[in-house]
Amino acid sequence: MTDVSDIVIQRQYYYGFNLVPGIGPTRLAKLIEQCGSIAAAWHATPADLLAAGIDARSSTALHQIRTSVDLAEQVAELAAAGVQLVCVADIGYPRLLAGIPNAPPLLYVRGDLTPTDDWAVAVVGTRSPTTYGKEATRAIVSEMARRGVTIVSGLAIGIDAVAHTAALEAGGRTLGVLGSGIDQVYPERNRALAEQIMQQGALISDYAPGTKPMAANFPPRNRIISGLALGTLVVEAGEKSGSLITVEFALEHGREVFAVPGSIFSRASKGTHHLLREGATVATCADDILDALNLATAPVQQEIALALFDELDDATENALMQHLSAEPQHIDLLTRACGLPAATVSATLAMLELKGYARQVGQMEYVRAR
Repeated sequence: MTDVSDIVIQRQYYYGFNLVPGIGPTRLAKLIEQCGSIAAAWHATPADLLAAGIDARSSTALHQIRTSVDLAEQVAELAAAGVQLVCVADIGYPRLLAGIPNAPPLLYVRGDLTPTDDWAVAVVGTRSPTTYGKEATRAIVSEMARRGVTIVSGLAIGIDAVAHTAALEAGGRTLGVLGSGIDQVYPERNRALAEQIMQQGALISDYAPGTKPMAANFPPRNRIISGLALGTLVVEAGEKSGSLITVEFALEHGREVFAVPGSIFSRASKGTHHLLREGATVATCADDILDALNLATAPVQQEIALALFDELDDATENALMQHLSAEPQHIDLLTRACGLPAATVSATLAMLELKGYARQVGQMEYVRAR
């Protein structure tokens, strides 16, 4: 039976792999499949690494990390600094993010993620907004935040900062996704904003602490912004705006895309107008987004989800979650794998289905939905 101590150890292994250059989500998934578990993957033999497609350079780097880094000590230091590690095996891993291709195996979090963050909208746009763009963002974001929607953005100057600030001022939750290590807030001018976000939401990164905010980090970061949200709202974006990268990820993830129309004379709205011509939903007010995403009753939906969350038996839930995957498994197999009574497994699966962590896909067969 998997218990809380097993989850702690798994986080350490995910952290270890996060330090290894060249082993990203795809390669790590192949290695875990080859070895059977994250623990076995961490102790993989050269033959296992080769079979999983891990090249010599990455294999050497893994060996160096395994022999030189005290994972438990470093994870404890991160915890002392207020950094939480949330791995894909955790029951608290964001449900929406878990549903994207190559979801980040490990997140570094400062602040708190809650089940209510499943009701989220990403807001992105230019770093040089017009007065119109700022006011449109404030109006739409403030109303969404007041109505229980978590606002996700990238902590950049411009529309990102306006969106975070509007959510905070409305008393709502907001998540800031970094293109650097969780200890490397960028840009520096938004450090005070970042501190506020941690009080009413969280800062999130999948980059190891100490990672500098290099330009190459931000496009991959945008997949997390999109992945955390039910839909993405674009407010003012030029023809080659980085915000359009987030839109590409949103479309890849099967998420809704919204755009605020602007002046036909404004260069800042050329990108958003292109999105509208390509089929993005026009957003002139919060209701345009809330209705399209079925978020008009978000507080009621959240109240139900929180009630279920409060009743979860963490040890039992985590034990069963470790054996659920994308591959359908019969309840009898899950019962044997967990070492739990059949009645407990059946009741736990029912609770996980209600919460959205598991899904029945066949005759007594279940997959992991989160």
